[in-house]
Amino acid sequence: MSDLSRKTGTSKTMKVIIYVVCVILSVLSIMPFLIMFINATRSTSEIEQHAISLFSKNPIGNIVKNWGVLTGKDFHPATGFLNSALVSIGTTGLAVYFSSLTAYALTAYEWKLRNAFFSFIMGVMMIPAQVTMIGFYQMIYKVHMTNHLLVLILPAIASPMMVFFMRQYLQAALSMEIVQSARIDGAGEFRIFNQIVLPLMKPAIATQAIFTFVSSWNNLFTPLVLLTDKEKYTLPIMISLLRGDIYKTEYGSVYLGLSLTVLPLIVVYVILSKYIVEGVSLGGVKS
Repeated sequence: MSDLSRKTGTSKTMKVIIYVVCVILSVLSIMPFLIMFINATRSTSEIEQHAISLFSKNPIGNIVKNWGVLTGKDFHPATGFLNSALVSIGTTGLAVYFSSLTAYALTAYEWKLRNAFFSFIMGVMMIPAQVTMIGFYQMIYKVHMTNHLLVLILPAIASPMMVFFMRQYLQAALSMEIVQSARIDGAGEFRIFNQIVLPLMKPAIATQAIFTFVSSWNNLFTPLVLLTDKEKYTLPIMISLLRGDIYKTEYGSVYLGLSLTVLPLIVVYVILSKYIVEGVSLGGVKS
């Protein structure tokens, strides 16, 4: 009994330690965002006096003032938001659908070069995007497609990392008996994929949609290389403008601009977060 009591006591102590560590890590993760949102409701003078504060004396008035300063110079949040939304939604839709379709082909069909094709995809995963940017830019420039948002969207059709994840998910979640039954009933391959396989992949799709949307929304490097027209600027490019001299001392406006870029990501995460755990667990590498 003494050994059992000792083990029980040790187990409870470990649980308490784990909970305390998780709470501390959660607070450390949330605090930067909380400070950013609060500072967006404070004036520049308040921030200069106290950089960190948990309240604002006049939040509504300060937001209106910060917004006026933000939009009165060279920052156009509506344009940036619309461009980022178009690019992120288009990229996410194309990447999720075509990666799922490719993963289904690698899982459901037996063909000679299947393993070689998957090995090629794995190899492409190892190549950093920055390495191919020079050649990509030269190609886009020669076909006169610079300053087009489509050049930021269409490359998402080929997403090796997502193909790998979706394939692993399908190998764990897809029952070929369902596919064979649908074929016997006369369903075509695209109908099977769209009406049977895609619904089964909902957790994986939601998980990858979050990651892809966030990655595309935060992407600064590619739009900065390919876009020079201010009307086509995405939010990350506009946020980079906040580092310039015209906003150098407008701290409240800078925090407000940063908050605008984060809010859509929080909304997307809240909507799709319930699928993340299931999607990641089933999408892991099979042993």
